[in-house]
Amino acid sequence: MQNNNNNSMLKHAIMMMGGTLLSRILGLVREIVVAAFFGATRSMDAFNVAYTLSNLARQLLAEGALSAAFVPVFSKVLVDSRERAIELAKRTMTVLLFLTTIVVALGIIFSPLLVKIMSPGFDEASHELSVGLTRYMFPFLIFISLEALTMGELNSLGSFFVPALSPACSNLVFIITAPFFARKFGVYGLALSVLCGGAAHFLTQWLWGLKMRAFLYPVKPDFHDENLRKILRLFLPYAAGLSLNQINPVISRMLGSFLQEGSISVLNYSNRILQLPLGLFVIAISQAVLPQLSKVKDSSEFVETLRQALRFALFIVLPASLGVILISREFVHLVFVRGEFNDWAWSATSSCLALSMLGLPGMACSTVVMRALYALSMPREAFKVTLFSVISTGLFSLILLFPMSYNGLALAPGIAFTLSGLLGLHYVRKKLGRKLRILDAKVLCNYIASLAVICVAVYACKYIFPYDAESSLLMRAFWVLGVIALSAAAYSCVTLLLKFREWFWLKEAFVRK
Repeated sequence: MQNNNNNSMLKHAIMMMGGTLLSRILGLVREIVVAAFFGATRSMDAFNVAYTLSNLARQLLAEGALSAAFVPVFSKVLVDSRERAIELAKRTMTVLLFLTTIVVALGIIFSPLLVKIMSPGFDEASHELSVGLTRYMFPFLIFISLEALTMGELNSLGSFFVPALSPACSNLVFIITAPFFARKFGVYGLALSVLCGGAAHFLTQWLWGLKMRAFLYPVKPDFHDENLRKILRLFLPYAAGLSLNQINPVISRMLGSFLQEGSISVLNYSNRILQLPLGLFVIAISQAVLPQLSKVKDSSEFVETLRQALRFALFIVLPASLGVILISREFVHLVFVRGEFNDWAWSATSSCLALSMLGLPGMACSTVVMRALYALSMPREAFKVTLFSVISTGLFSLILLFPMSYNGLALAPGIAFTLSGLLGLHYVRKKLGRKLRILDAKVLCNYIASLAVICVAVYACKYIFPYDAESSLLMRAFWVLGVIALSAAAYSCVTLLLKFREWFWLKEAFVRK
């Protein structure tokens, strides 16, 4: 039974990776379009501040409190009755629509105050531009919140590929509409494209629910329903905790507004590249593991599923992090350097990217561990972990800001997430009363050897075939993809020779019936 659960988790994670891969690639294309039109300028800083404010629900709802509260309850009801579970989702949709409409109205009214809090260093013109953009984009919260509910339902029903693919539709709509809207309306055109993309994101999953015989529409909520009341009871503390987590991007925007023009933009561009491995691997694994952990009743089975999720995340994220760090300048040049994206933006984005990638393994572990806390219904501990992460991010940002400027803002969140992940593991271990034994000395030595091979492969490529910034786009893309392929092949060979268990898990997940 335990092996079947773990195999199912890996299958679902890899299916989500497939869908997410296209989404994240299109996300990069989206940033390429934006960078070509606006570069790293104050107007782009204003857009990023506005987008951050209107996008707060993505972590809070789409990847946070809603999934944490809804999925475990929905999964348990689903075991007894599919009809009752879908009816529960419809009632939840009604409550969610009501709450998000209120939040949107308040956000539009208080946009000047929110922008002032997030970017106190902006001048009057930048402040007014951010306020206008924020008001245009706040309805995005409704789309992304409903998408979160639909994704949680589909994941619990065993559908992972389409939910992972739906952001690709959002990015594709943005890419198609942004050039036209930007020429006609300037930076406000990007806000309109965001709304169009958000609608496409929700509609893709909503219509897929019809095919899955799980079509959602609002119905009158029954507040005497114990399951709905449990979702609301769990949602409020999770929302309180995860809303704290939204302070992390606010911190970088606030402090970045005091730095030179374009600082917020380069942090955003580097974060967009970071989102490729983060969304492709980390979010996919964590989204797949939550329904699985929610159905587990035995503590030993829970520990094994969590251990496998963490080991598998590190198995993929560690080489991805190292590889991007080693070719950060080449990667940023290939992706962004064109149009208004100048040499300063290239250099600044490259350094921010390398430093932020150092924290990716910690982010991976922290995200998976938070899913374990949700599955164990530990909202108080989840709140403590999140609060610790926020405080740590603020402290490290302030400590690193003066000696490192925007680079310090790129490095601080990774340190904070790593420490908060360790704190979360402590709470899980204490709750279960069992040692987790995620890594041992042998595994660590094997990882060091495998990562060393990647360093040798990348530096050999740089020495023998150096990157030519003046060559054609095709040749530069070939160089970057060639280095990535060679590094991946070297890592795969070494880990196979060292008999990493993750290869056995992958084989079992797809061969075992």
